[in-house]
This record gives sequence, C-alpha cells and structure tokens, in this order.
Amino acid sequence: MRSDLARFARGFVYAWNGIRAAVKEERNFRFHLCAAFYAFVAAYWAGLSAVETALIALCVAAVMALELMNSAVERAVDKPDTTHWWTAGAAKDMAAGAVLVMAIGTVIVAVCLFGPRLGVLWAAFTARWPRPVGILLSLLIFSKFIFQSSNSTQKGEQPNGKTDS
Repeated sequence: MRSDLARFARGFVYAWNGIRAAVKEERNFRFHLCAAFYAFVAAYWAGLSAVETALIALCVAAVMALELMNSAVERAVDKPDTTHWWTAGAAKDMAAGAVLVMAIGTVIVAVCLFGPRLGVLWAAFTARWPRPVGILLSLLIFSKFIFQSSNSTQKGEQPNGKTDS
C-alpha cells in the first residue's frame, strides 16, 4: 500500500519536472503562459462570470496541455533514422497542428466573451494610470522571458552534458 502511494506521488513529481522543463526549454510554452496571464487579467477587468472564467481557464489549460504533448512528440521523434524521417516530421507537424487548432478555438471563445465587453475592458484599462504602465512593463518582461535562451545548447541536453537520446 505504501509503495503504491509513493509511486502515485512520484507521478506528480515527474509531471512537475516535465512542466519545469517546458518552461525552461520551450519558447511556445512560455508564450502560452504569458498569454494566459493576460487572458485572466482581461477576464477580471471585464467582470466575467465564474462560468465564463472557467471556460477561459479550460481553454488555457487545453492549449498548454497540447503544447506539452507537442513538445513530448518533438522530443520522442527527434533524430530518427533515415528510413523514418518523413513520418517523424509528419508526427511533429500533426502535434503542432493540434496546438494550432486549440489555439484558434481559444481565440474564438475569447472573441465571443470579450468582444461584447471591449468598452468595459477599455474603461478598466484606462481607469487608473498604473494599469497601462503595468501592462507595458509586463510586455517587456514577458518578451524577455519568452525569448530567453536556455542554458543548454540543444533541447533535451542534461546539465551534465548527457542527452535524452
């Protein structure tokens, strides 16, 4: 019983390690994290209901989960042998396509929820002078965060110089 519980708990540690690796090494994942921040700020400023905010949260979680899966597929099929290079490329493209499909769906949800509230959003944005300044500063900070390069010379490289392959 104790062993089962320990294995179950280790699964959360492995999941957290995967998320940390994505934050450290995946530019698109960092972009989606920052976009999520702005989506939740907009939801707050627009006064979305709990259900509407939950819909935003579900869309954000789905995009980020698919981005994690896309990164996993990319890692799994990188450096294939020459007989499998086309299928590896197709698998990577399909995984990226899944992220794109969900991101488009998320944009549609955002337009439906925020479109009718653009006036409310603009009023909230301009209500206090620190808000536009804060958004501008966050854009600068987030752009540095998004476009940072990892310490590794290559995705999947371990700190001790070993690789995942």
